[in-house]
Amino acid sequence: MRLASGNICVKWQRARLLLELAGMLWTSPNSALGLLAGAGGLACGARVRWQARERALVFRQMPGPGGALTLGNVILCTGDSLDVRCQTYACRAGLAIEPSIGLADHERAHVRQYMLLGPLFLPLYLVCGGVSARNPFERAADRYARCGQGWWPWTRI
Repeated sequence: MRLASGNICVKWQRARLLLELAGMLWTSPNSALGLLAGAGGLACGARVRWQARERALVFRQMPGPGGALTLGNVILCTGDSLDVRCQTYACRAGLAIEPSIGLADHERAHVRQYMLLGPLFLPLYLVCGGVSARNPFERAADRYARCGQGWWPWTRI
């Protein structure tokens, strides 16, 4: 019995890895845009490293306004680290009073959204309002950062 249960766990881990790799391949056009932007940042002193938990290549100390931007499996961060607290979009827009969230958690939700939607993500994101507190992708990323679930924009929790 123990062996069978162990085999199920190994099979599940392999299946999950294959799904993640498929998602990375599916969103690779978006990641290519992120890599281009990141390469420009490297010329300005940015630093880069793979962060397994985020499933993303993270460019830190990018030039530009504060915060982070995710493009596929690439996160462009203006700070030294994603491990900082930030306000939710609704809080910044004055629509709600909410506790701060982790920037890494928020961006991890976007990586998952990209891996599922691939090249459809950016057009859908823009149609849904772009960088806005009313965008369901941003609300879902904030929700995921608050409670660790619900990264999909049309999830009911």
